Parts: sequence; structure tokens; C-alpha cells
Amino acid sequence: MADRRLQVFHAVAKHGSFTRAAEHLFMTQPAVTFQIKQLEEHYNTRLFERGHGKVTLTPAGDLVMAYAERILGLNEELEVRVGELTDELTGTLNIGTSTTIGAYWLPGLLRDFVRQYPKVVPRVVVGNSQLVEDKVVSKELDLGLIEIGTDHPALERISACHDELLVIAPIGHPLAALKRVDAHELIPYPRITRDPGNAIRVLTEQYFEAAGIGAEELNVVAELGSLATVKQLVEAGVGYGIASRAAIQRELAEARFAAVPLDPPLFTPLEVIYPRDKFRSRIITTFAEFATEGLRARCLA
Repeated sequence: MADRRLQVFHAVAKHGSFTRAAEHLFMTQPAVTFQIKQLEEHYNTRLFERGHGKVTLTPAGDLVMAYAERILGLNEELEVRVGELTDELTGTLNIGTSTTIGAYWLPGLLRDFVRQYPKVVPRVVVGNSQLVEDKVVSKELDLGLIEIGTDHPALERISACHDELLVIAPIGHPLAALKRVDAHELIPYPRITRDPGNAIRVLTEQYFEAAGIGAEELNVVAELGSLATVKQLVEAGVGYGIASRAAIQRELAEARFAAVPLDPPLFTPLEVIYPRDKFRSRIITTFAEFATEGLRARCLA
């Protein structure tokens, strides 16, 4: 068990605030202050500079922080390794997922995983693929499920499968009558796109660039953070969008809008990413393998 004073110190340094550290640790602020005072008395030096509502590390504090991260990391590894001596997986799993995967793939994956491993508690953060990648790199998350390929040196990646991207357009729209549509045919029509950092936006921008079409040539009428809102605006006749096949099955079955393949076709990768660590808990490895198999099965369904 790591020294509680180091845990408190690490929280204050990470959050830059005694108040936020207390909230994170479910402690009172005086209790946090007392633990830091004890640690400073132990080393006979100040570890934090206080002022302007924020605390910063002193040179001595920087040194203690470096060792605290190593000690706390080893403590976590010890806890996990001892726990893995039993056959049953237990513990918390911090998962990041893109918005599309979070809405259309993750619920089924988590349902099946928790049934098989009932003592694992998933904690899920949903954001665009770039946000998830950044949080896995910084180790704020144990692993991520994203829709764009990554070659970040700090990450391991497993390519689970590819899902086709389709143009979605209102019923009766000129695009809806086409069997396939190329990038140049899309130029005249109002386009509804996703927010910056979204994987499908990145892929489609690359697709247009490869066809020699600049961003200024496209008639973008809305940038949205939610695929559900994109679909609603397409259904309302505001413009066309681009979405993965798996994310629009219900709307197609209900004939709420039409879907047309791109020419040449465009696919979005579904990838599982996690830190490139020498030590990796069995929970992370097990879920990564489980998610990979689950995504592949759903892509083929």
C-alpha cells in the first residue's frame, strides 16, 4: 500500500489545487492540507508554491512528483498482479470511445463483457477520436476505441475491422437517385459535416483532397458534434451527410433517408488502442481482445 501522503501529494500536483484534490480524493480540504504539511515536514522543504488560487511545484516538489508517479505506478501494478492470481477479473477499466462507436457498438460490447466478467466496472469517456487518442497517450484512459488509424509511438493498436462510409441524403434528393456518387458530384449540394477532430470528418476531408477538391469548394451548412443531429438535419432536408453503414441501419429500415455508396468506396477503420507499456494489466488485455472480436463480429453481421 502506497504512503497516503504521496497519494495526496500526487493529487494536488495533478489538479493544481488543494480543493480539487480534496474533491477527487473524497477528503476535506483541511485533511489534504494536513497531509501535505506532514510530507513537507518529513522532507524539511516546501513542495508547493501557493498563490493566485493555484499551486505549483517547487524544484523539490518536481523531484518528489517524479518518484511519486513511479511509486504509485508500482503500487497499482502490485495490486493488479496480486489480484490476477485468482481466475476472476476484478477492478475498474477506464475506456475511451469515439461518439459513433459509443452510440452504436459499445453498448452491446459492454453488455456481453460485463455478463462474462461481472466484477469488472467499466468507466466510459465519450468524445471524438482525437480526444480519445490524446487521453490514452497521457494514460488518463486505459484503452480507447477509435475510428481512425494512428501511428503514435506511445500506442499499441489493433485494427478490428473497417466499416463503409455512405452518403446520406433526404428521400427525393437528387443524390438519393444515384447508385454511386463521386466527390465531384457532391460539390453543388449543401453539406452537413462533423466537428473538428471527428474521425469521419478527417477521412472525408482527405477523400475530397485526394479528388483535388479544396475545402472552400464545399458548401458546408453545419458542423455538428453529434451524428444523431446530422441524421435529423438530413431527414429534415437541410443537406447531405456522410456516416458509417452500421450507424444508419435503423433509419434505412424505416426509410427516413437514403444512403448511397461513394465512388471509389471509403471505409473507416475501427481500432483498439492502449499505451505501449511493458506492464499491462490482464483486465486491459482481456477487454482489448474482447472488443476486437466483438467489433469484427458486428462488422461482418
